[in-house]
Amino acid sequence: MTTFVPPEIDWLALAPLIVVLGAGIVGVLVEAFVPARARRSTQIVLTLAALAGGFAFVAVLWPQIVAQPVQVVGGSVTLTPFALGAQGIVVLLAFLGVLVVADRTSSGQDAFAPAASAVPGTSYEDLARRSGLEQTEIYPLLLFAAGGMMLFASTDDLIVMFIALEVLSLPLYVLCATARRRRLLSQEAAAKYFLLGAFASALFIFGVALIYGFAGTVRLLEIAQQVQQGGLPLEGMTGLLVAGVLLVVVGLLFKVGAVPFHAWTPDVYTGAPTPITGFMAACTKVAAVAALVEVLYRISIGVQAVHPETMRQLQVVIVVVAVLTMAVGTVIGSVQSDVKRLLAYSSIAHAGFLLVGIAGFNAQVQSSTLFYLLAYGIATIGAFGVVTLVRERRVVSGAGEANGPVGDDGVVLGEATEIAQWAGLGRKAPWLTAAFALFLLSMAGIPLTAGFIAKFGAFTGATTGGLWWLAVLGVLASVVAVAFYLRLLVVMVFQKADDETVPEQVPDAEDVATSAPAQGGAATATLATPQVTAAQRVVVTVVRSRGPAAVAIAVCAIATVILGVFPSPVLSLVEQASKFVP
Repeated sequence: MTTFVPPEIDWLALAPLIVVLGAGIVGVLVEAFVPARARRSTQIVLTLAALAGGFAFVAVLWPQIVAQPVQVVGGSVTLTPFALGAQGIVVLLAFLGVLVVADRTSSGQDAFAPAASAVPGTSYEDLARRSGLEQTEIYPLLLFAAGGMMLFASTDDLIVMFIALEVLSLPLYVLCATARRRRLLSQEAAAKYFLLGAFASALFIFGVALIYGFAGTVRLLEIAQQVQQGGLPLEGMTGLLVAGVLLVVVGLLFKVGAVPFHAWTPDVYTGAPTPITGFMAACTKVAAVAALVEVLYRISIGVQAVHPETMRQLQVVIVVVAVLTMAVGTVIGSVQSDVKRLLAYSSIAHAGFLLVGIAGFNAQVQSSTLFYLLAYGIATIGAFGVVTLVRERRVVSGAGEANGPVGDDGVVLGEATEIAQWAGLGRKAPWLTAAFALFLLSMAGIPLTAGFIAKFGAFTGATTGGLWWLAVLGVLASVVAVAFYLRLLVVMVFQKADDETVPEQVPDAEDVATSAPAQGGAATATLATPQVTAAQRVVVTVVRSRGPAAVAIAVCAIATVILGVFPSPVLSLVEQASKFVP
C-alpha cells in the first residue's frame, strides 16, 4: 500500500500568486455582498492593492531566489530569477493597465458597456444604460487574468502551464466583448479571439500529449535530463518529441502574436475596449514570451548536447517565424489608417524583434528579453491610455442646444481612431501629444528611450548566437517601422485639424434608444443616431481624465525616459534574472 506524502509548500514563494488570485476571489464576493453604490470604488482599491502587494512580495523574494531558485508544490511552480522577474513585470504592467481601465472621462463614463450580455440595439441595453448600471466584474476578471499570466511564466510543468493558459485566456475573451461603444465590433472581436484561442489551446495540449508519449513526463527539466543522459532513443526525438515541442510552441506563438498565428491581433485590438487592449497587449506578451523562453531553453539543454542537428532545425523554425513576423508587422503596419490597428501591427513587429533575440539561444537572451518586455509594455500601456482620451464629439454650430450643450460639453462619442482625425492634436493637447510621441519613439527604438536599449539587447543576443544577418534584418525592419511611427507624428504635429469634416459615424451604444410604442403597445428598439445636419458637426477633442489614466500616462512617459537615459539599475536586475534553471 502506497503512503501519500504531502509536498512541503513554501507559502512565501507562492505569496505573489496567492495575493493576486486570492484578491480575484474576494472581488467575486464583493460583487455579491457590497452595495452597488460602493462596489466600483471597492473593486478598484482591492485590485490596485492586490497588484501592489504582489509586486511587494516579488521584491521581498528577489534576493532569496537570486541566491537559490526553488521548486514549489512538487515542481508545479518553479521560481527562478527569470520567472520571478517575469512575475514582477506582469504585476507592474497590470497595475498601470488597471489605472487606465479605472479611468472615467469628465462626462462620467468608462469604457465598458452597462450590460455586456445585452444584444446591441435592444430596449434592454437602453434600459441598462439609462439605469446607470456598471460592469464592475471586470476587476476580478483582470486579477484572474494577471494571476494566470504570473503562473504561466513560472511553471516547469506543461499541464500546469496549460491550466494557466486557460486561466489567463478565458477572462480576456469576456473582457474583449464589453466595449461601451461599437458593441457589435467588440463582440465580433471576442468571438474571433475565443475561436482562434481554442484552436491554439488544442494544439498546445496535443503537443503536451506527444511529449508525454515520448518521455513519460511533462516536466521540462526532466525531459531535458532524460535526453541528455541518452536514456531515450534518438530516432524518437525526430518524431514525438519534435512534433510535440513544435505544437506547444505554436500555442505559445499564438499568444505572442507571431506570424502566421497573428490573424486575431488586429481585429481583437481594434474591437476590444481600448483599456483592455493596452492591458492585453502588454501583459499577455510578457507571460507568453517568458513561457516560450522557458520551453525552448529548457528543452534545448538536453537536445543541444545529444542531438545538435535537431536543435538547429528548431532554431530554423524560430528564425523563419521571426523574419515573417517582422516583415508582416512593419510592411502591413505602414499602410494602416487606424491608430489601434497600427499599434496592433506594431505589436506583431515587436514580437518579431523579440524572436530575433530568442533565436540566438544564448545566456544573454534571458536578461535582454525581460528588459525588452518591460520597455515595450510601458510604452504600449501609455500609448493606448492616450488613445482612450482622444474622442469624437458632436457639437452644434451656433447657439442653442441639440443633443447636448454647445461647445466643449457636446455629446462625446467613441475614440477617434482614424489617423486623419488626429491632425492638429499637438495644438489641442501638447502634453498628451508629447507623451504619445515619446511612446512611439520608444517603440521605434530611437536613442535615449527605453526602446533603443531593448532592441540593442535583442539584436546583440542574435549576433552572439551567430545570427548576425538576422540582427541586420531586424535593424532594417526597425527602420521601416520608424517610417509609420513618424507618419503619425507628422499628422499630429504638423497638419492642421479640419473640424469642418463630418466623418461617417458608426452607430454608438450611447445613442441607442427605444422608440415610441408601436401599434399594439409593444416597444421596438431602433438605432436613434441623429442625422448630422448642417447645424451639427463632429470634431475631435481630448476629454479630461479624472485622474487614473493621466497618472498612468505620466508614469509610463517618465519610465520610458529613465529606462532610456539611466538603464543601468534595471539592467543590473535583469542580468541577475538570466538564470532560468533551478
